[in-house]
Amino acid sequence: MKSELHVPSDLSFIHIVENWLLGCLQLHLGESVDWTKQSSLLRLVLIEAYSNAVRHAHKEKLNLPILLRLELKDRDISIEIWDHGEGFDLSTYFPPNPLDRQEGGYGWLIMNRLMDKVEYKLQVNGANCLKLETTLTELFPDVLRH
Repeated sequence: MKSELHVPSDLSFIHIVENWLLGCLQLHLGESVDWTKQSSLLRLVLIEAYSNAVRHAHKEKLNLPILLRLELKDRDISIEIWDHGEGFDLSTYFPPNPLDRQEGGYGWLIMNRLMDKVEYKLQVNGANCLKLETTLTELFPDVLRH
């Protein structure tokens, strides 16, 4: 299953983004997943990624939409967030130390802790792509067999 959503660079669309992701997954996976646990993790990661694109990548380009892509293969989920900002240089990122009371930088840490794979590509055909991948572990194996 594949789905795409073009959404404005506006944080008031967060609920639409959440509903799109969870609605698509629930439609295709039904009751085979413990949604109380999985939805919280997926919502947190998606909200962090989308809000970063809005607040940082598109902070001066509010008229440009953000493209979200979802792909589900069996239990494997891939979420892509595409923006048109200048991009983020990962070589300048250092994980926050709570003792330093750092205000930023926690989003990247959260995404990497909650997802199996996080990949960021700068300027692919004029856009940046944050790709988040994970495998849902609480599926009943018989549900997905055809």
